[in-house]
Formats: sequence, structure tokens, C-alpha cells
Amino acid sequence: MKKAIYPGSFDPVTLGHLDVIHRAAKMFDEVIICVLDNKAKTPLFSVDERVKMLKDVTKDIPGVIVDSYYGLLIDYADKVDAHVSIRGLRAVTDFEYELQIAQTNALLSHGRLDTIFLTTSMEYAYLSSSVVKEIASFHGDISPCVPKQIEDLVRKKFEGRAPHERIR
Repeated sequence: MKKAIYPGSFDPVTLGHLDVIHRAAKMFDEVIICVLDNKAKTPLFSVDERVKMLKDVTKDIPGVIVDSYYGLLIDYADKVDAHVSIRGLRAVTDFEYELQIAQTNALLSHGRLDTIFLTTSMEYAYLSSSVVKEIASFHGDISPCVPKQIEDLVRKKFEGRAPHERIR
């Protein structure tokens, strides 16, 4: 069985993430979306909320599983017996950072974990979770950026807040 992990924070999941998920699902028998619990970040949504959102928006994609993990990706890959990590690239500026992570994972895993980069479809090249949160913080229209069911959840996080007020 060909198995891959698609790790990320997905805070929130965007149409760009879904584009990568759909494409990866065509390449692999199983794609495990792994919501990483990064203690260095202050997320808009909890890990459990992000897992639930991803399960909802991927429920009709065959071979996709959603999970979460706190720790090194190589340890998670060993746990689920996966040897490929999927990463999306929007622009050349993403490449340097993603390459460094890919090389570090390869080193730490002693070559057991490879990374495949999927370039984002042009229609989503501008899109990131940070952009979605920025637009939402000003009560802007995020409908072109996220699945419909996610749009309402993001909006609710910013209800009653002054434009651009940070969530603490």
C-alpha cells in the first residue's frame, strides 16, 4: 500500500489545502492528514476543532484519514508506517523553508522519510491560513478561500471583535 502523510497546522483548512489533498489522494492509496499540535503557535482553532473540520471536508475523498500529533513528524511517520510526506508549495519563497524541513526529516529519519512537493494550483497560489485569518479579522469575505462549512466557523471566531482584534 502506498501511504503518505500530509502534515500541517490547517488553521483553518483552505481551498488550497483541499487542492493538495485531492491531488495526493490520486497518487497514494492512503493519505493521512496530520494536524500538528505546534506549541510555539497560538492557533485560532484547537487541534480537535481542526481535526473535526478536516474530517468534515474530506469525508468524500477515498483513502483520506485525519489524525493529530504532537512531536517530531519522523516519529509519527514511524508510528503509522509511512515513508512519504506531502508538502504544498505556493511560491518559490516557500521552497527554501520547506526544503530545509524535508532535508532535516530525511536526516533524522536516516532516509526513511522522503518529501514530495506539490505545487499549488494557480488559483490558490496566493492563499494561506494566515491570509484567511487576516481577512476574517477585518470581517472581510473569505468565501473564495475556504470550504463553505469552514467559512461560518472562522466567522464565528471573530464575531463581536473589533476589526483586526487578535484572539488571545
